[in-house]
Amino acid sequence: MDPDSGLFYKNQRERMFCYSFNTACDRNGFVLGNVVSAGNVHDSRNFPSVFNQVKKKFDNIEAVCADAGYIAPHIAKLILDSDIRPVLPYKRPSTQRGFFRKHEYVYDEYYDEYICPTGKILTYATTDRNGRQIYKSNPNDCKSCPYLQQCTLSKNHQKIVTRHVWANKLETCDHLRHTPENKKIYEKRKQTIERVFADMKEKHGMRYTHYRGLSRVQDEALLVFACMNLKKMANWKWKKAS
Repeated sequence: MDPDSGLFYKNQRERMFCYSFNTACDRNGFVLGNVVSAGNVHDSRNFPSVFNQVKKKFDNIEAVCADAGYIAPHIAKLILDSDIRPVLPYKRPSTQRGFFRKHEYVYDEYYDEYICPTGKILTYATTDRNGRQIYKSNPNDCKSCPYLQQCTLSKNHQKIVTRHVWANKLETCDHLRHTPENKKIYEKRKQTIERVFADMKEKHGMRYTHYRGLSRVQDEALLVFACMNLKKMANWKWKKAS
């Protein structure tokens, strides 16, 4: 086993030791940046490195399109603070079936509190070290609530809702998701980055790594992506000449 690799859960039944490739490309499919990490490292942790790689080379980035794995407060903040348009998809809530979803608890920005589906107030309690603001209900309000079993199973009958300090950045991204421009950009993912990964796996033998060790796998990835870029450029010049 490669000690630099990580255990990746493909689904509930299948798991494997592998590496994760976080890659950026432009609208024409040319690879612009790449970071290789162990398979158990979440994509959102690698995004800043890839983003900074591309931003250092190009200062005219108009939009950044990514899949649901990159929906995180720090990513939304990084993109928006760089005056770049974020193009992120809808992410299905992970709430347990039969319970109220988070969007059913309305945030009141003026009073900095949440309002539950029955109209009761969840007041601000504290902010943890990860930047999550914690809001708690009054247990006396929840004890006699007819919807308690749809809200919380806590022993003290208290509902807790968290909100990240950069949650407003995510809300901006979600608002932009409904615009025609974002929809048009997101549709191109299957022609760009998804095509890059498909070609890398099927045409360049990268469905499996051929080396052991993170640095060697990173070197192999960069070499493959460089070859893919050169092939694309050669095809472009050949078509232009003909």
